[in-house]
Amino acid sequence: MAERVFIGIGSNLGRKEDNIRRALKLLKEDRRILVAAVAPLYRTDAVGYTDQDWFLNTVAALETELSPRQSLELLMSIENKMGRERTVRWGPRVIDLDMLLYGNLVINTPHLQIPHPRLKERAFAVVPLADLYPDMLLPGGRTASDLAAQLSKAQRIERYK
Repeated sequence: MAERVFIGIGSNLGRKEDNIRRALKLLKEDRRILVAAVAPLYRTDAVGYTDQDWFLNTVAALETELSPRQSLELLMSIENKMGRERTVRWGPRVIDLDMLLYGNLVINTPHLQIPHPRLKERAFAVVPLADLYPDMLLPGGRTASDLAAQLSKAQRIERYK
């Protein structure tokens, strides 16, 4: 049975929009994945390590029968294929693919945490998620639209183009 998986997609190096399009294309080329919906793009400030260029972010809803671990491996293989280098924590990246939610699962291992541990803190993930499913209940019991409204007051985020 297919699971609904939400991934955050971001880029702040090179041609950001093209990087996101290419990542989505690579996801769509994998027959084990159905890209069910993609939110609009948002321009956001860097979080964590702030001495870098702004980000372009979105969220995609996927349907897959891959396990959480297999899904993570697929996301990492796409990042690697696109030239992602992990040199500075939260540093610049050509592409960033983060698994935000995997069905209703809760996973807490050293290599995989679902829901994403900082999902509720990041407008760049919650605002596009709210575009797709505003009434979705997020961990903690708030709707995506309610949390998005709160986070967008505290963090700079604007619809791109």
